[in-house]
Amino acid sequence: MKSINRRIFLQGSSAAVIVSSTIKQAKAASANDKVILGVMGCGGRGVRLLHFLLQRDDVEIKYLCDANSRMFATALEELDSADAPRPKTVTDFREILDDPEVDALVNATPDHWHALATVMACQAGKDVYVEKPLAVDINEGRKMVEAARKYDRVVQVGTQTRSAAYVHDAREYIQSGGLGDVYMVKVFNMMQHPARPKGANRPVPQGLDWDLWCGPAPLVPYAPGRWWFERWDFSCGGIFGDAIHQLDLARMMLDLEYPSAVSQVGGVRHFTDGREIPDTQVATFEFGDITMVFEAGLWMPYMKKIPNSIRDSDQHPEWRFCSTHVEILGTDAMMFFGRQGGGWQVFDINNTEPVLTTYGRQADREHIAEFISCMHSRKKPIADIEEGHRSTLLAHLANTSYRVGNQRLLFDSGTEQYTNCAEANKLLKRSYREPWVLKDQV
Repeated sequence: MKSINRRIFLQGSSAAVIVSSTIKQAKAASANDKVILGVMGCGGRGVRLLHFLLQRDDVEIKYLCDANSRMFATALEELDSADAPRPKTVTDFREILDDPEVDALVNATPDHWHALATVMACQAGKDVYVEKPLAVDINEGRKMVEAARKYDRVVQVGTQTRSAAYVHDAREYIQSGGLGDVYMVKVFNMMQHPARPKGANRPVPQGLDWDLWCGPAPLVPYAPGRWWFERWDFSCGGIFGDAIHQLDLARMMLDLEYPSAVSQVGGVRHFTDGREIPDTQVATFEFGDITMVFEAGLWMPYMKKIPNSIRDSDQHPEWRFCSTHVEILGTDAMMFFGRQGGGWQVFDINNTEPVLTTYGRQADREHIAEFISCMHSRKKPIADIEEGHRSTLLAHLANTSYRVGNQRLLFDSGTEQYTNCAEANKLLKRSYREPWVLKDQV
């Protein structure tokens, strides 16, 4: 691989980065300019984002990046089907950051790479679209917020339902008192996942830079599969990797910021695949007068995600068996709400028929449009990094409660630390592997 400029990574912020940031702001000020993007992570979600990005005539994909070069084939097929020019393919994302023509990084990597790559992109003067879950611990999320603010970057999180019109209609209905006084919200994430055992160690396949793939996480022996999804060093787990969407929507509709306390029960109940992260969780978050109850499991074949045939139509799921829905309970009525196109319905004391029905649609296109628009306007996006951090923080609170013996933890939002458990505070920040270190000063 050719040598590239490492000044951003090795030296941190500099005058060159500040100049680069100024150039980007000037360029983004004109809505007539195409935004030039590099896509980091060419797996399923990366290709999905690419699909929608290629539908826009104000976007140019200059780079595809993946530590595993075998992942490029599907992404390139997506470009060919859109009759788009083929971008440069690279395995090291720092080549994207070193290119002054690139306006933004689209980060669709595995969870453990979200934080460091986003911070480095901000330092390089790039805006960022980063997938959820935002980070693997609370400190990472906070450093991402700090980097976005320090370098004046637009950083949007891939919680795309925030951009759907039906969400805002639901929020307005709740805020106007349609449900009465709301004291409880229940968030569900129940479905069936496969086992994810870590298989036998194997030689690293040709085309995979395994050291780079592991990045800030420990350099473990290579084994194929998605075992990493249920290990603390790489993820916040299969439950919260999905449930961030519903938690984020519940926060948004009820204007919730930080909980003052969390308690959880559950653990690894069903799977015997060596996972570290629970497959069964019930957590309670205390937001002043509002209690958020979170119920989740990964072994439930009768619970189903909303099919696309319903998400983009005038239909609702069967709420009792909907894997990914939210229930908002008020003194006068309750609301069933479905993410990504599920719509919502309100029931009151005469609960045989809904008193109000609103249908939904998926909002991937709208979410990307919001990101591009904010790149031009320099406004905070609807899924701003701070909102993504606060939603992902709920996952870390519940997981930390589990890791310290299912204790009830008190949380100080000002310091983002626990006030009653020193052991829990040790889990606020992960350890890093040189040279992939997320520094305290971003």
